[in-house]
Amino acid sequence: MNETHPVTSPSDAGPPRDSECVLALNAGSSSIKFALYDLTEPLRRRVRGRIERIGVPGTKLTVDDSTGIRAEGRGIEARDHRGAASALIDWLEEARLSSAVKAAGHRVVHGMKHSEPERITPQLLDELHGITPYDPEHLPLEIGLIEAFQKRHPKLPQVACFDTAFHRTMPRVARLLSIPRRYEAKGVERYGFHGLSYAYLMEELARLDGPGPAGGRVILAHLGNGASLAAVRDGKSIDTSMGFTPTAGLVMSTRSGDLDPGLAPYLSRTEQVSPAQFYKMVNRESGLLGVSEISGDVRDLLAREAGDVRAAEAVALFCYQVKKWIGAYAAALSGLDTLVFAGGIGENSPLIRERICHGLEFLGVELSEERNEKNAPLVSPDAGRVKVRVIPTDEELMIARSVIRVVDLGSSR
Repeated sequence: MNETHPVTSPSDAGPPRDSECVLALNAGSSSIKFALYDLTEPLRRRVRGRIERIGVPGTKLTVDDSTGIRAEGRGIEARDHRGAASALIDWLEEARLSSAVKAAGHRVVHGMKHSEPERITPQLLDELHGITPYDPEHLPLEIGLIEAFQKRHPKLPQVACFDTAFHRTMPRVARLLSIPRRYEAKGVERYGFHGLSYAYLMEELARLDGPGPAGGRVILAHLGNGASLAAVRDGKSIDTSMGFTPTAGLVMSTRSGDLDPGLAPYLSRTEQVSPAQFYKMVNRESGLLGVSEISGDVRDLLAREAGDVRAAEAVALFCYQVKKWIGAYAAALSGLDTLVFAGGIGENSPLIRERICHGLEFLGVELSEERNEKNAPLVSPDAGRVKVRVIPTDEELMIARSVIRVVDLGSSR
Protein backbone atom coordinates (compact mmCIF):
# COMPACT_ATOMS: atom_id res chain seq x y z
CA MET A 1 0.00 0.00 0.00
CA ASN A 2 1.17 3.52 -0.70
CA GLU A 3 2.50 5.72 2.04
CA THR A 4 -0.16 6.92 4.45
CA HIS A 5 -0.63 10.65 4.82
CA PRO A 6 -3.27 12.80 6.53
CA VAL A 7 -6.36 13.30 4.43
CA THR A 8 -6.24 17.01 5.23
CA SER A 9 -2.75 17.41 3.82
CA PRO A 10 -2.34 20.73 1.95
CA SER A 11 -0.75 18.79 -0.91
CA ASP A 12 -3.95 16.87 -1.60
CA ALA A 13 -5.14 17.35 -5.18
CA GLY A 14 -8.69 18.47 -5.88
CA PRO A 15 -11.06 21.22 -4.79
CA PRO A 16 -10.81 23.16 -1.51
CA ARG A 17 -11.91 21.31 1.59
CA ASP A 18 -14.95 23.54 2.09
CA SER A 19 -16.47 22.86 -1.35
CA GLU A 20 -19.93 21.30 -1.13
CA CYS A 21 -20.31 17.54 -1.29
CA VAL A 22 -22.70 14.66 -0.70
CA LEU A 23 -22.06 11.65 1.55
CA ALA A 24 -23.02 8.14 0.41
CA LEU A 25 -23.35 5.43 3.09
CA ASN A 26 -23.58 1.70 2.43
CA ALA A 27 -23.98 -0.37 5.59
CA GLY A 28 -23.32 -4.10 5.77
CA SER A 29 -23.68 -6.50 8.67
CA SER A 30 -20.25 -5.66 10.11
CA SER A 31 -19.04 -2.80 7.95
CA ILE A 32 -19.92 0.61 6.56
CA LYS A 33 -18.65 1.75 3.17
CA PHE A 34 -18.80 5.48 2.55
CA ALA A 35 -17.80 7.99 -0.10
CA LEU A 36 -17.80 11.76 -0.46
CA TYR A 37 -18.64 13.26 -3.86
CA ASP A 38 -18.00 16.88 -4.81
CA LEU A 39 -21.00 18.56 -6.42
CA THR A 40 -19.41 18.81 -9.84
CA GLU A 41 -20.70 17.69 -13.24
CA PRO A 42 -20.08 14.80 -13.50
CA LEU A 43 -19.85 13.93 -9.82
CA ARG A 44 -16.26 13.60 -8.64
CA ARG A 45 -15.35 11.33 -5.76
CA ARG A 46 -13.25 13.11 -3.18
CA VAL A 47 -12.60 10.22 -0.82
CA ARG A 48 -13.80 6.67 -0.29
CA GLY A 49 -13.58 4.81 3.00
CA ARG A 50 -14.66 1.85 5.04
CA ILE A 51 -15.26 0.94 8.66
CA GLU A 52 -14.69 -2.77 9.19
CA ARG A 53 -15.12 -5.30 12.00
CA ILE A 54 -17.93 -3.37 13.67
CA GLY A 55 -18.89 -5.00 16.96
CA VAL A 56 -15.69 -7.04 17.34
CA PRO A 57 -12.15 -6.18 18.45
CA GLY A 58 -9.99 -4.49 15.85
CA THR A 59 -12.56 -2.11 14.36
CA LYS A 60 -10.77 0.09 11.85
CA LEU A 61 -11.59 3.16 9.76
CA THR A 62 -9.64 3.50 6.51
CA VAL A 63 -9.87 6.26 3.90
CA ASP A 64 -8.56 6.42 0.33
CA ASP A 65 -8.25 9.71 -1.54
CA SER A 66 -9.63 10.38 -5.03
CA THR A 67 -6.69 8.59 -6.66
CA GLY A 68 -7.11 5.45 -4.55
CA ILE A 69 -4.08 6.18 -2.35
CA ARG A 70 -4.51 5.28 1.30
CA ALA A 71 -4.99 8.59 3.05
CA GLU A 72 -5.73 7.46 6.58
CA GLY A 73 -6.16 4.38 8.73
CA ARG A 74 -6.99 4.26 12.41
CA GLY A 75 -8.42 1.98 15.05
CA ILE A 76 -11.76 3.07 16.49
CA GLU A 77 -14.24 2.01 19.15
CA ALA A 78 -17.53 0.87 17.63
CA ARG A 79 -19.72 -1.68 19.39
CA ASP A 80 -22.48 -1.21 16.83
CA HIS A 81 -23.41 0.83 13.75
CA ARG A 82 -24.38 3.83 15.89
CA GLY A 83 -20.91 3.84 17.39
CA ALA A 84 -19.37 3.45 13.95
CA ALA A 85 -21.47 6.37 12.67
CA SER A 86 -20.29 8.51 15.58
CA ALA A 87 -16.67 7.67 14.77
CA LEU A 88 -17.26 8.53 11.11
CA ILE A 89 -18.81 11.89 12.04
CA ASP A 90 -15.85 12.57 14.35
CA TRP A 91 -13.50 11.90 11.44
CA LEU A 92 -15.48 14.19 9.11
CA GLU A 93 -15.23 16.98 11.66
CA GLU A 94 -11.50 16.44 12.26
CA ALA A 95 -10.86 16.42 8.50
CA ARG A 96 -12.81 19.71 8.16
CA LEU A 97 -15.33 18.04 5.89
CA SER A 98 -18.44 18.02 8.07
CA SER A 99 -19.64 21.49 7.08
CA ALA A 100 -19.15 20.66 3.39
CA VAL A 101 -21.62 17.75 3.51
CA LYS A 102 -24.95 19.09 2.26
CA ALA A 103 -26.86 15.79 2.29
CA ALA A 104 -26.36 12.11 3.04
CA GLY A 105 -27.76 9.05 1.32
CA HIS A 106 -28.17 5.55 2.73
CA ARG A 107 -28.48 2.20 1.04
CA VAL A 108 -31.59 0.70 2.64
CA VAL A 109 -31.81 -2.95 1.70
CA HIS A 110 -35.59 -3.35 2.02
CA GLY A 111 -38.09 -0.79 0.80
CA MET A 112 -41.27 -2.88 0.44
CA LYS A 113 -43.48 -0.99 -2.05
CA HIS A 114 -41.22 2.06 -2.46
CA SER A 115 -40.16 2.48 -6.07
CA GLU A 116 -37.96 5.60 -5.77
CA PRO A 117 -35.40 7.02 -3.32
CA GLU A 118 -37.09 9.19 -0.69
CA ARG A 119 -36.08 11.87 1.76
CA ILE A 120 -36.06 10.48 5.29
CA THR A 121 -38.85 11.90 7.42
CA PRO A 122 -40.13 10.85 10.86
CA GLN A 123 -42.96 9.04 9.07
CA LEU A 124 -40.59 7.09 6.81
CA LEU A 125 -38.36 6.22 9.74
CA ASP A 126 -41.39 4.90 11.65
CA GLU A 127 -42.29 2.80 8.62
CA LEU A 128 -38.76 1.36 8.44
CA HIS A 129 -38.95 0.43 12.12
CA GLY A 130 -42.24 -1.32 11.39
CA ILE A 131 -40.90 -3.47 8.56
CA THR A 132 -37.76 -4.71 10.32
CA PRO A 133 -39.21 -8.26 10.55
CA TYR A 134 -38.89 -8.44 6.75
CA ASP A 135 -35.13 -7.87 6.99
CA PRO A 136 -33.91 -8.30 10.57
CA GLU A 137 -30.32 -8.69 9.41
CA HIS A 138 -29.96 -5.31 7.68
CA LEU A 139 -32.70 -2.84 8.55
CA PRO A 140 -31.91 -2.36 12.27
CA LEU A 141 -28.29 -1.55 11.36
CA GLU A 142 -29.30 0.91 8.66
CA ILE A 143 -31.85 2.57 10.92
CA GLY A 144 -29.19 2.92 13.62
CA LEU A 145 -26.89 4.64 11.14
CA ILE A 146 -29.63 7.06 10.06
CA GLU A 147 -30.56 7.91 13.65
CA ALA A 148 -26.94 8.46 14.66
CA PHE A 149 -26.57 11.08 11.93
CA GLN A 150 -29.89 12.63 12.92
CA LYS A 151 -28.72 12.98 16.50
CA ARG A 152 -25.41 14.65 15.62
CA HIS A 153 -26.66 16.68 12.64
CA PRO A 154 -30.45 17.01 12.91
CA LYS A 155 -30.72 19.51 10.03
CA LEU A 156 -28.75 17.40 7.54
CA PRO A 157 -31.05 16.11 4.76
CA GLN A 158 -30.91 12.31 4.55
CA VAL A 159 -32.21 10.11 1.74
CA ALA A 160 -33.16 6.42 1.77
CA CYS A 161 -32.08 4.62 -1.42
CA PHE A 162 -33.95 1.33 -1.49
CA ASP A 163 -32.21 -1.76 -2.87
CA THR A 164 -35.58 -3.25 -3.77
CA ALA A 165 -36.87 -0.24 -5.74
CA PHE A 166 -35.35 -1.24 -9.09
CA HIS A 167 -37.47 -4.40 -9.14
CA ARG A 168 -40.85 -2.78 -8.46
CA THR A 169 -41.42 -2.86 -12.23
CA MET A 170 -41.52 -6.66 -12.23
CA PRO A 171 -44.84 -8.00 -13.56
CA ARG A 172 -47.16 -9.55 -11.05
CA VAL A 173 -46.43 -13.07 -12.28
CA ALA A 174 -42.76 -12.60 -11.36
CA ARG A 175 -43.60 -11.27 -7.88
CA LEU A 176 -46.09 -13.93 -6.82
CA LEU A 177 -45.03 -16.69 -4.43
CA SER A 178 -46.96 -19.95 -4.64
CA ILE A 179 -48.21 -20.01 -1.06
CA PRO A 180 -51.71 -19.20 0.28
CA ARG A 181 -52.88 -15.90 -1.16
CA ARG A 182 -53.61 -14.39 2.26
CA TYR A 183 -49.89 -13.93 2.88
CA GLU A 184 -49.60 -11.56 -0.06
CA ALA A 185 -51.66 -9.04 1.88
CA LYS A 186 -48.98 -9.21 4.58
CA GLY A 187 -46.28 -8.25 2.07
CA VAL A 188 -44.94 -11.71 1.32
CA GLU A 189 -43.78 -11.64 -2.31
CA ARG A 190 -40.63 -11.63 -4.43
CA TYR A 191 -38.84 -8.31 -3.93
CA GLY A 192 -35.36 -8.79 -5.32
CA PHE A 193 -32.25 -6.95 -4.19
CA HIS A 194 -28.99 -5.48 -5.56
CA GLY A 195 -31.22 -2.80 -7.06
CA LEU A 196 -28.76 0.07 -6.61
CA SER A 197 -26.11 -1.92 -8.44
CA TYR A 198 -28.51 -2.78 -11.25
CA ALA A 199 -29.70 0.82 -11.61
CA TYR A 200 -26.09 1.96 -11.90
CA LEU A 201 -25.25 -0.76 -14.45
CA MET A 202 -28.19 0.26 -16.63
CA GLU A 203 -27.10 3.91 -16.56
CA GLU A 204 -23.57 2.88 -17.52
CA LEU A 205 -24.85 0.59 -20.26
CA ALA A 206 -26.83 3.48 -21.75
CA ARG A 207 -23.74 5.69 -21.55
CA LEU A 208 -21.53 3.08 -23.25
CA ASP A 209 -23.87 1.70 -25.91
CA GLY A 210 -26.66 4.26 -26.13
CA PRO A 211 -30.33 4.09 -25.19
CA GLY A 212 -31.17 1.55 -27.90
CA PRO A 213 -29.11 -1.40 -26.59
CA ALA A 214 -29.86 -0.43 -22.99
CA GLY A 215 -33.54 -0.64 -23.88
CA GLY A 216 -33.14 -4.10 -25.37
CA ARG A 217 -33.04 -7.55 -23.79
CA VAL A 218 -30.43 -7.38 -21.03
CA ILE A 219 -29.28 -9.82 -18.36
CA LEU A 220 -27.31 -8.32 -15.48
CA ALA A 221 -25.16 -10.64 -13.36
CA HIS A 222 -24.03 -9.11 -10.06
CA LEU A 223 -21.60 -11.79 -8.84
CA GLY A 224 -19.89 -11.12 -5.54
CA ASN A 225 -20.16 -12.46 -1.99
CA GLY A 226 -23.84 -11.86 -2.54
CA ALA A 227 -24.87 -12.87 -6.05
CA SER A 228 -27.95 -12.42 -8.18
CA LEU A 229 -29.13 -11.93 -11.75
CA ALA A 230 -31.77 -9.64 -13.19
CA ALA A 231 -33.64 -9.75 -16.49
CA VAL A 232 -34.24 -6.26 -17.91
CA ARG A 233 -36.35 -5.28 -20.90
CA ASP A 234 -37.05 -1.71 -22.05
CA GLY A 235 -34.83 -0.58 -19.20
CA LYS A 236 -37.07 -2.18 -16.56
CA SER A 237 -36.59 -5.21 -14.36
CA ILE A 238 -38.92 -8.06 -15.31
CA ASP A 239 -37.42 -10.72 -13.02
CA THR A 240 -34.58 -11.33 -10.59
CA SER A 241 -33.13 -14.33 -8.80
CA MET A 242 -33.26 -13.09 -5.20
CA GLY A 243 -36.73 -13.28 -3.70
CA PHE A 244 -38.50 -12.46 -0.44
CA THR A 245 -35.06 -12.29 1.16
CA PRO A 246 -31.50 -12.00 -0.22
CA THR A 247 -30.93 -15.66 0.68
CA ALA A 248 -32.89 -16.87 -2.35
CA GLY A 249 -31.63 -17.56 -5.85
CA LEU A 250 -28.03 -18.44 -6.69
CA VAL A 251 -25.59 -20.24 -4.45
CA MET A 252 -23.46 -17.47 -2.91
CA SER A 253 -20.42 -17.11 -0.70
CA THR A 254 -22.14 -18.26 2.51
CA ARG A 255 -25.83 -18.16 1.49
CA SER A 256 -27.48 -21.29 0.23
CA GLY A 257 -29.64 -19.82 -2.50
CA ASP A 258 -32.83 -21.72 -3.38
CA LEU A 259 -33.55 -24.84 -1.31
CA ASP A 260 -36.33 -27.41 -1.07
CA PRO A 261 -38.70 -26.05 1.63
CA GLY A 262 -38.95 -29.57 3.03
CA LEU A 263 -35.34 -29.36 4.21
CA ALA A 264 -36.23 -27.21 7.23
CA PRO A 265 -38.74 -29.64 8.83
CA TYR A 266 -36.51 -32.59 7.92
CA LEU A 267 -33.53 -31.10 9.80
CA SER A 268 -35.86 -30.15 12.65
CA ARG A 269 -37.00 -33.78 13.00
CA THR A 270 -33.66 -35.50 12.50
CA GLU A 271 -31.12 -33.01 13.85
CA GLN A 272 -33.30 -30.84 16.13
CA VAL A 273 -32.28 -27.79 14.12
CA SER A 274 -34.27 -24.79 15.39
CA PRO A 275 -35.57 -22.02 13.08
CA ALA A 276 -32.83 -19.71 14.35
CA GLN A 277 -30.16 -22.33 13.70
CA PHE A 278 -31.56 -23.00 10.23
CA TYR A 279 -31.55 -19.28 9.43
CA LYS A 280 -27.94 -19.00 10.54
CA MET A 281 -26.96 -22.08 8.53
CA VAL A 282 -28.48 -20.96 5.22
CA ASN A 283 -27.11 -17.42 5.52
CA ARG A 284 -23.67 -17.83 7.07
CA GLU A 285 -22.60 -21.46 6.85
CA SER A 286 -23.82 -22.61 3.45
CA GLY A 287 -23.17 -21.64 -0.18
CA LEU A 288 -19.62 -22.02 -1.44
CA LEU A 289 -18.34 -22.25 2.13
CA GLY A 290 -20.72 -25.07 3.03
CA VAL A 291 -20.12 -27.10 -0.13
CA SER A 292 -16.33 -26.68 -0.13
CA GLU A 293 -15.76 -26.77 3.65
CA ILE A 294 -12.82 -24.50 2.80
CA SER A 295 -13.87 -20.95 1.96
CA GLY A 296 -16.67 -18.83 0.58
CA ASP A 297 -14.16 -16.89 -1.55
CA VAL A 298 -14.01 -17.99 -5.19
CA ARG A 299 -10.33 -17.01 -5.37
CA ASP A 300 -9.46 -19.46 -2.61
CA LEU A 301 -11.49 -22.19 -4.29
CA LEU A 302 -9.93 -21.69 -7.72
CA ALA A 303 -6.50 -21.94 -6.10
CA ARG A 304 -7.46 -25.26 -4.49
CA GLU A 305 -9.72 -26.90 -7.10
CA ALA A 306 -6.99 -28.91 -8.84
CA GLY A 307 -6.17 -30.77 -5.65
CA ASP A 308 -9.44 -30.72 -3.70
CA VAL A 309 -12.66 -32.08 -5.16
CA ARG A 310 -14.72 -30.08 -2.64
CA ALA A 311 -13.35 -26.80 -3.99
CA ALA A 312 -13.85 -27.98 -7.58
CA GLU A 313 -17.47 -28.96 -6.92
CA ALA A 314 -18.26 -25.64 -5.25
CA VAL A 315 -16.91 -23.67 -8.23
CA ALA A 316 -18.71 -25.95 -10.68
CA LEU A 317 -21.99 -25.52 -8.80
CA PHE A 318 -21.69 -21.73 -8.86
CA CYS A 319 -20.97 -21.57 -12.60
CA TYR A 320 -23.68 -24.12 -13.40
CA GLN A 321 -26.33 -22.20 -11.49
CA VAL A 322 -25.42 -18.85 -13.07
CA LYS A 323 -25.59 -20.49 -16.50
CA LYS A 324 -29.04 -21.89 -15.72
CA TRP A 325 -30.37 -18.50 -14.65
CA ILE A 326 -29.01 -16.90 -17.83
CA GLY A 327 -30.86 -19.52 -19.87
CA ALA A 328 -34.05 -19.00 -17.88
CA TYR A 329 -33.93 -15.24 -18.27
CA ALA A 330 -33.17 -15.47 -21.98
CA ALA A 331 -36.43 -17.41 -22.20
CA ALA A 332 -38.29 -14.80 -20.12
CA LEU A 333 -36.90 -12.05 -22.38
CA SER A 334 -37.58 -13.98 -25.61
CA GLY A 335 -33.92 -13.68 -26.48
CA LEU A 336 -30.80 -11.84 -25.39
CA ASP A 337 -28.97 -8.76 -26.67
CA THR A 338 -26.58 -7.89 -23.84
CA LEU A 339 -25.06 -9.80 -20.91
CA VAL A 340 -23.33 -7.74 -18.21
CA PHE A 341 -20.98 -9.11 -15.55
CA ALA A 342 -20.42 -7.04 -12.39
CA GLY A 343 -19.45 -7.51 -8.74
CA GLY A 344 -16.14 -8.77 -7.38
CA ILE A 345 -16.31 -12.13 -9.17
CA GLY A 346 -18.01 -10.90 -12.31
CA GLU A 347 -15.53 -8.06 -12.80
CA ASN A 348 -12.31 -9.83 -11.88
CA SER A 349 -12.50 -13.55 -12.72
CA PRO A 350 -11.97 -14.37 -16.43
CA LEU A 351 -12.08 -18.10 -15.66
CA ILE A 352 -15.49 -17.90 -13.99
CA ARG A 353 -16.89 -15.84 -16.88
CA GLU A 354 -15.49 -18.36 -19.35
CA ARG A 355 -17.04 -21.32 -17.56
CA ILE A 356 -20.40 -19.59 -17.24
CA CYS A 357 -20.53 -18.64 -20.93
CA HIS A 358 -19.24 -21.96 -22.27
CA GLY A 359 -22.20 -23.78 -23.80
CA LEU A 360 -24.30 -20.64 -24.24
CA GLU A 361 -23.30 -20.22 -27.87
CA PHE A 362 -26.80 -21.28 -28.91
CA LEU A 363 -28.01 -18.01 -27.36
CA GLY A 364 -25.39 -16.03 -29.25
CA VAL A 365 -23.07 -15.70 -26.24
CA GLU A 366 -19.39 -15.87 -27.20
CA LEU A 367 -16.24 -14.59 -25.52
CA SER A 368 -13.05 -13.21 -26.97
CA GLU A 369 -10.33 -15.11 -25.11
CA GLU A 370 -7.91 -12.19 -25.27
CA ARG A 371 -10.42 -9.59 -24.11
CA ASN A 372 -11.76 -11.83 -21.38
CA GLU A 373 -8.28 -12.47 -19.97
CA LYS A 374 -7.71 -8.71 -19.77
CA ASN A 375 -11.06 -8.02 -18.03
CA ALA A 376 -11.79 -5.68 -20.94
CA PRO A 377 -14.99 -3.60 -20.88
CA LEU A 378 -16.24 -5.64 -23.86
CA VAL A 379 -15.30 -9.32 -23.64
CA SER A 380 -17.26 -10.57 -26.65
CA PRO A 381 -16.03 -10.38 -30.27
CA ASP A 382 -17.01 -7.30 -32.25
CA ALA A 383 -19.13 -9.50 -34.50
CA GLY A 384 -20.77 -11.34 -31.60
CA ARG A 385 -24.55 -11.56 -31.70
CA VAL A 386 -24.75 -10.86 -27.94
CA LYS A 387 -22.63 -8.12 -26.39
CA VAL A 388 -20.94 -9.40 -23.24
CA ARG A 389 -19.73 -6.56 -21.05
CA VAL A 390 -17.80 -6.20 -17.80
CA ILE A 391 -18.96 -3.09 -15.94
CA PRO A 392 -17.54 -2.30 -12.48
CA THR A 393 -20.53 -1.45 -10.33
CA ASP A 394 -20.62 1.55 -7.99
CA GLU A 395 -23.46 1.58 -5.48
CA GLU A 396 -22.07 4.60 -3.64
CA LEU A 397 -22.08 6.72 -6.79
CA MET A 398 -25.66 5.63 -7.48
CA ILE A 399 -26.61 6.70 -3.94
CA ALA A 400 -24.97 10.11 -4.48
CA ARG A 401 -26.83 10.62 -7.77
CA SER A 402 -30.10 9.69 -6.08
CA VAL A 403 -29.49 12.11 -3.22
CA ILE A 404 -28.90 15.00 -5.63
CA ARG A 405 -32.16 14.27 -7.45
CA VAL A 406 -34.21 14.00 -4.27
CA VAL A 407 -32.72 16.93 -2.32
CA ASP A 408 -32.36 19.07 -5.47
CA LEU A 409 -28.69 19.87 -5.07
CA GLY A 410 -28.28 20.21 -8.81
CA SER A 411 -28.09 23.99 -8.59
CA SER A 412 -24.94 23.62 -6.46
CA ARG A 413 -23.04 21.91 -9.24
